[in-house]
Amino acid sequence: MSSMIAPILLPNTLPTSLDRRFKLIRELGQGAYGTVVAAKNIETSQEVAIKKVTKIFEKPILAKRALRELKLLIHFNGHENITSVFDVDLVDPRDFNEIFIVQELMEADLHQIIRSEQPLTDAHFQYFLYQICRGLKYIHSANVLHRDLKPGNLLVNADCELKICDFGLARGFSDTPVNNAGFLTEYVATRWYRAPEIMLSFRSYTKAIDMWSVGCIFAELLGGKPLFKGRDYVDQLNQILSVLGTPDDATIERIGSARAQVYIRSLPKMTKTSFTTLFPTASPLAIDLLESLLSFDPARRMTVEEALSHKYLENYHDENDEPLCSEMFDFGFEQLESMDDMRTAIAQEIYTFKQSQAARRLQAAQKDYPTPLNRNQVDSVPREWAELQQADEMMGMDLDQELSQKQWT
Repeated sequence: MSSMIAPILLPNTLPTSLDRRFKLIRELGQGAYGTVVAAKNIETSQEVAIKKVTKIFEKPILAKRALRELKLLIHFNGHENITSVFDVDLVDPRDFNEIFIVQELMEADLHQIIRSEQPLTDAHFQYFLYQICRGLKYIHSANVLHRDLKPGNLLVNADCELKICDFGLARGFSDTPVNNAGFLTEYVATRWYRAPEIMLSFRSYTKAIDMWSVGCIFAELLGGKPLFKGRDYVDQLNQILSVLGTPDDATIERIGSARAQVYIRSLPKMTKTSFTTLFPTASPLAIDLLESLLSFDPARRMTVEEALSHKYLENYHDENDEPLCSEMFDFGFEQLESMDDMRTAIAQEIYTFKQSQAARRLQAAQKDYPTPLNRNQVDSVPREWAELQQADEMMGMDLDQELSQKQWT
């Protein structure tokens, strides 16, 4: 075992079921609330990522986030463009402050890919964007908003397969705006990818907030750097307006913050900057799609279904291979308040998941598979090669607070 890993994930601190099955290889990442290491399954030699989430019960918000992440990963488990969970465990169900999530190992994230400056072609952009939208369609169909889509939360491997991860900030969505009360509470997503209606406290929100993030990611792929890199919320808004121009009066009227309305009206009238000028090497179809994703008005912003159907993605689009989630996600656990209740809920979620995985393994073992074909007999018949005969993707000061402290008049 590497000396770099040993102080973080000592074998005797791993749950027994994981310690006897996996050999730790190397550390992948470390943060204030967890560590991720690469490991190898001793029996199958499959490499996985083991995420150790720590300090869960240090604060109620951390416990709720861990529970939310766990439940959503399990709910979406199996979709090709959402990171998969193989196992979950903890050391002691009665007294724990950390959980271990075993997931598929991906080689990088999109942030690394973009920063690496390796040549990316239009085909890369199409394939990445298609996979982001395919995964997001599944998420949105369960009435879930991710709320923190950014290059760092999109995992990629060498074959350009992409998977969405990190559901800690996700929330439910209702078609009735009154049921979305409290949505902005503890909203701490990365500023550069945050939709303007979130900063401006629009009177209602929709799934369009995720589509704005998709547009920002697409623009970053095309340009090799973030499009809106604001230093604070006021600067973020100014950068958006300098590119998209001043919104019309009807859009401004729907801004919930009166101070923000006054601020926008006080600014000189700005005209839209051409995306063709900003991204001179982008194809016309790419520009057309980007225009529809980065609409300032969320009501005019493209939905994920419309994005998938856009001509720019036609090489990959297949509605029959873009599934919907079969079950709405239940956010009832968000009502839990006490640490004890959240501890019980996390332990129960892990227990239920492990039971369902065991049942699947048992069911697979009991299937009556046919005997293997005789390879020698098969090889004696010439192969037609028919295929050769064919011709043919913590809480800081908000905008309202910043505006109240800045001299802009």
